Amino acid sequence: MIYSIGEFASILGVTADTLRLYEKHDIVRPMKDQHNNYRYFSDLDARNLLSSRWYRSMQIPLQDVAGLINDAPAEQVLKSIAAAQQQLEEEIRRSTMLLNKINAIQTELEQISVSFYTCCVKQVPGMYRIQQTDKNQLLQKECLKRTVQAWMEMLPFSFYSFKIENTVNIRGSGELEYSWGLALLEEDQRELKACVNESMEYVEPSTCISAVIASSYEEDLDRESFQFMLDYAETEGYAVAGDIRGKILFTERMSSGNKTFLEINIPIEKKFT
Repeated sequence: MIYSIGEFASILGVTADTLRLYEKHDIVRPMKDQHNNYRYFSDLDARNLLSSRWYRSMQIPLQDVAGLINDAPAEQVLKSIAAAQQQLEEEIRRSTMLLNKINAIQTELEQISVSFYTCCVKQVPGMYRIQQTDKNQLLQKECLKRTVQAWMEMLPFSFYSFKIENTVNIRGSGELEYSWGLALLEEDQRELKACVNESMEYVEPSTCISAVIASSYEEDLDRESFQFMLDYAETEGYAVAGDIRGKILFTERMSSGNKTFLEINIPIEKKFT
């Protein structure tokens, strides 16, 4: 039998636009009435359409489906299905990673009240970092653009971090030397198979005094904001043992003003007496 495009679409539960798309890919081949240019579909078209929809249900790309419908030995069919399986497994892996990361972020934010201006000693994992600013001034480095673009695609695994350098005289009154930039935990870099290159720096894992502080959105980093952590280190017999680092947890935006919550991590070692 032959069917008009409307009849055929209704019988098979698809839209007329879908039929036109599948015709474009040579999956269905309707006959055309030369007088009125109407399309008429056959039972063979129905078989090809249903087979193609079966392949598409496994997320095989339409272009590949067209090849499977028109000319494909059994080995090619198996190869296409195996490729779809591999793609889906990778999507599930990435989705599972994303769910785990979201759970970790939620837990981290829920614990802000516990660590808010309260010091604790903890192990901070290693990370890779890109320096994108000098203090708050963005750096215009051509070599960074491709890496920054790639790491922006990795949000929320990547995060905005800061680093305070030259901490030997951190208790002095001089201006802080700090920078901001995207960072990626070492374990996430491995899981995401993210490339590492010379535009990044590696920050080793370390034992740190950690606390959460709040600052206004426009406020620069200053020593006073984490002085209580330096005092804690002195009281507990610790010396600052490297560059101070931290990250933005989130920014609370309200009509009365914005407030950014920062996690600060100060690497430490026991003083010798």
